[in-house]
Amino acid sequence: MTGNVMIRTLDGQEMPAYRADPAGAPRAAIIVIQEIFGVNAGIRRKCDTLAEAGYLAIAPDLFWRLEPGIELDPDIQPQMARALELMGQFDQDGGIRDIEAAIRHARDAADGAKVGAVGYCLGGRLAYMTASRTDVDASVGYYAVGIDGLLGRRQYGGPVRRMIALQAFDPPRRMVPARHRVVGQGGGQRPGGRPDAHRPRAHGHRHRRHDESQAGRREDRRPDGLYHPERH
Repeated sequence: MTGNVMIRTLDGQEMPAYRADPAGAPRAAIIVIQEIFGVNAGIRRKCDTLAEAGYLAIAPDLFWRLEPGIELDPDIQPQMARALELMGQFDQDGGIRDIEAAIRHARDAADGAKVGAVGYCLGGRLAYMTASRTDVDASVGYYAVGIDGLLGRRQYGGPVRRMIALQAFDPPRRMVPARHRVVGQGGGQRPGGRPDAHRPRAHGHRHRRHDESQAGRREDRRPDGLYHPERH
């Protein structure tokens, strides 16, 4: 099965999502957490690529309570403005509950296999929140935004007891040591990521892919370090 599905949320509603299934039994399941542009072609392509690698991949439409089915192009200024508007309206705590529903759905669909999460930008922030508030088995945040602002909060600032890797793009200097200190209290894992790393893009829009060939090679070169929740 590859295509759009509906997922029962924790409050009993139906949330749209994109699902990509592998050819055989899944090695594990991965929740792909969107940027501020919705479940667009780039996010769906991420799911398809993970399915080709043997994973069940599900991208929940986290903006569905605001505008279901939204797909935005960051290269078109009015759409970029709309994405920023949606981000301002988005209930992140509610988004985590919807991600938790997607985790439960994925775990059932994968016959109890482990479930990981990977998110980009806003999704990278939500990946961190997912690691601290759900039973996800592993979580990865690419160019996660605003993590330093979460560290002082009780529900996010305590130990993260899941494997987590964070790649921050040009983070504040105070963020990296604080992030390592707080996240590292969990299971002895130190969060991954380098401040000077190229910023991988979740979307496939030509103009927004900064140094596309380098970013693509950098991301493709190390998949085993990021996409194997079944190992942890």
